[in-house]
Order: sequence, then structure tokens, then C-alpha cells
Amino acid sequence: MESTGFAHWLVVLVELVTAFALLLLALAVVVLAVTWVVDRNQTGNAVLRNFPVIGHFRYWFLHLGEFFRQYLYSSDREEMPFNRAQRTWVYRAAKNVDNTNAFGSSRDLRAEGVPFFVNAPFPDLGVDHVEPVPVTIGPYAREPYSHAAFFNISAMSFGALSAPAVRALSRGAAKAGIWMDTGEGGLAPYHLEGGCDIIFEIGTAKYGVRTPEGKLDDDKLLAICAHPQVKMVSIKLGQGAKPGMGGLLPGAKVTAEIAAIRGIPVGEDSQSPNRHLDIGNVSQLMDSIGHIRELTGKPVGFKAVLGGVEWIGELCDEVWKRGIESAPDFIIVDGSEGGTGAAPQTLMEGVGLPLHEALPALLDMLIVKGLRERIKVVCSGKCITAYDVAWALSIGADFVNSARGFMLALGCIQSLQCNRNTCPTGITTQNPKLQRGLVVSDKSERVFHYAKNVMHEVGIIAHSCGVSEPRQLNRGHCRVVGDDGLSIPLEKLFPYPQAARRQAGVDA
Repeated sequence: MESTGFAHWLVVLVELVTAFALLLLALAVVVLAVTWVVDRNQTGNAVLRNFPVIGHFRYWFLHLGEFFRQYLYSSDREEMPFNRAQRTWVYRAAKNVDNTNAFGSSRDLRAEGVPFFVNAPFPDLGVDHVEPVPVTIGPYAREPYSHAAFFNISAMSFGALSAPAVRALSRGAAKAGIWMDTGEGGLAPYHLEGGCDIIFEIGTAKYGVRTPEGKLDDDKLLAICAHPQVKMVSIKLGQGAKPGMGGLLPGAKVTAEIAAIRGIPVGEDSQSPNRHLDIGNVSQLMDSIGHIRELTGKPVGFKAVLGGVEWIGELCDEVWKRGIESAPDFIIVDGSEGGTGAAPQTLMEGVGLPLHEALPALLDMLIVKGLRERIKVVCSGKCITAYDVAWALSIGADFVNSARGFMLALGCIQSLQCNRNTCPTGITTQNPKLQRGLVVSDKSERVFHYAKNVMHEVGIIAHSCGVSEPRQLNRGHCRVVGDDGLSIPLEKLFPYPQAARRQAGVDA
């Protein structure tokens, strides 16, 4: 009896499964038929009109192509914005595992623009190596800031980044002794959580320190700068991903918490103005710098993408008219290759000077105008490996910032989902289910190790060049491959202004 009953129910189950399968098949036929009719009669897409139904596969494969290339088809040095070799180096540095390679480099050392460094025949012994010397920023501010680490976390906002990502960066930065730039999204409690030094950025929308009309609220700024961790204030004029355009935070990322911190409506796209409403020329920029420095007592500077340096010359002339104490305490120059933010492809790829041209132009202008020592220079723009950072220090930067390098340290897989709230690693999403994948205790250690290993390996490059610490590198220590496959020294590609040649040790 039991076997008969079991057989009966088995037959019933098979019939149900068969009926369900036939129903699904019928639905699939109906969907395909409707799709065929719609595709055949629509007028906006020639491929679908000529090849109904199967034409959709083209777009599916086009979408999947970028992911398959990353793992299956591209060589280690082909991908953009960062190839597999670069990402692997960062991952290993962040995990603090062996980062050596065998059987030679896969990097094409004859490709135009490749930098490499000139080793000394008799480098200093290890016992002669010294730690980086602290650099003082803002000597005329009431609270000058001295900072030794030359590699730090670039501007990335809470909102663009998830809370776990900001928390991990904050903790890792504190352990590594590096600073963290808040980005334009205001100061979140997660920035303060780890105890690291903080650069507070004021964007064009003045998030976190704005009045309802979008003007600067002095009381809110004072409250933020009252935190002892907030060491400097940066006025953002522009960023590499979108020069001349304000930041964009998609509405899907504007949670109630983010809206409260920024002072904006919940769930709505937040588009910042393309410039500060109260800063329309060099004189007004100087006024804002002076006002914020006097109000807060902190060193104040600005971040910009350069389209040229003529206006920097005008700013320097204005400084000498007002007095050297009026100068911006620092300038953060962002190369046009920057790109963590959501941005139109046109601006991301076609506007602004790349860092390799903007950085030397800025430094040379400051040298010519006699303000190089007064104004400290920070640079950012795809500097994620030790030789990227060493190149920037050789040009003359005081500090190097990185955003995407630290995103990779957090576990970013370059899935190109930053602007869609669908980041699979939980870094650039406000979806709690996706954020769960980012374990703060683990990723903060990776941030720490990445920062320390980059600075350690830059130190190795510096010692190989015969100097005792990285900031002693100059343009004579680095060569760049030209279009003929042969290298030339940076000092010939970007000659020092005559006044600075003796200081750099170029002339006898």
C-alpha cells in the first residue's frame, strides 16, 4: 500500500513539474513573440528592427565584455584605468604578502612616458637611511600642521563611499599615520571613528557647512574644525574626473543619514554648482582662504585641476600685494586622469591637464614667483604604486594623495559600478546587503599595510638613488622614455627655473 501511495504521489509530482515546464515554455514563446513584434516595428534601433529578439544578445555581450576582458582576455598590462599588474601589486601590498616577481618585468620599458629611476653606483648604507622629515603646512595659521607621511588618502566623500568603507579608511589611516581627506560630502562620524588626521574639504555646494541658500555657515564650520582631528581645510575648486562641473551624488545613494550630514533632501540627485557662488576670481579665492583661516585657525588651501598656470601666476602676484601670510597654505593639484566620481565621459577624458604636465607646471610657477617654500604642493591622479609616488616626489611634490589606490586596498575589483549603487564589494554603495561584504576590521588592516608598503618601497627607490629619504629625490633622479624609445632626465623634459637649479643640486 505504501509503495502504491508513493508511486501515486510521484506521478502527481512529475505531472506538476511537466505542467509547470510547459507553462514556462508557453510564457517564453509569448514573450519572444511579443518581443519580436515590438522589435520589428520600433523605429529607434536598426539592429533590433532587422534582427528581432536575437539583436538583444549584442547588447548583453557588450555589457558582459568588460567583465570577461578583465579576467579572461586582457594581458596583465592592457586594461584601463588600472591594469591587472597594477591591481595585483596593490592587492599584495594591502595583504602584506610577498610582492616580488620572477623572470623579469612584464612592463614595456621602451613605451613612451614610462618613468624609471637612476640608481647611484654607491648608495648609502641602510644604517644611514632616515625616516621622512615632517613638513609644516600653514606657518601663519594659529594651528600649523606638521606631517611626515608623504602618501595619504585623497578626497572621497561619505555618500560616494559607504559607511564601512569610510570607517575602514579612518582606522587604517590612523594606524599608518597618514591623513584622510573627507571629500566634499561633509564630515561624518565615521571619519572621526579611527582617530586619524583629517583634511576637511569644502565643495562648491558647501555640504555640511551650508546655509539653506547654499552659502558658507561660519558656525557649522567652526563646529567641525573644533574637532582636534581636523587639521586643515581644503576649498575644492575642481576634481580630475570632471573639471568645471560640480560633484554628482545619485539619489539612490542619498539616504536620510547622508542627507542630514550634507544638508540636502533625501533620495534626490544632488548636483553641486560648477563653482563656488562666492569665488569667481583670484581675489575672491584669496578672500575665502583668509576668512576661513582667520575663523578656524587651521591651514587653508585649495584643490584644483589645471588647464594652465597663468592664473596661478596671478594668484602669486596677489599674494605679494597682500603679504606672504595671505598665501594659500597648500595647493592640491588633481590630474585629469582622476576618476572615482560619477562624471560625463567627455569631461573625464577630454578636459584638464594630466598630472605629468600639471604638476611640474605648477611647481615651476611657484618657484618663479618665489612662493615654493610658502605654499606646499599635494598631488593626486592615478598614483597607486611606489614608482608613481616616487615620480611625483622627484618632480617636487611635498605630498601625494591617492583615492583609487586605497579603494583597491579595500577590495575594489574595478567592476566600474561606482556610480550605480551596485558596487559588489560594498565600497561605493549604500545598499546594506552589499555593504555587508566589507568587514571593517579586515579592510582597515589592508589600508594600513598598503600605505606602509608604498612608503617603504618609495624609500627603497630613494635609497637606490643615493638619497637618505624620499623627499630628497629631484628631477635628476628620474628619467622618462621618449617617443624614440630612449629616455631623457626629468630635468631636461621639465627644466628647473634657473633660480631653483642650485637648490635642487642640479648645477655645481
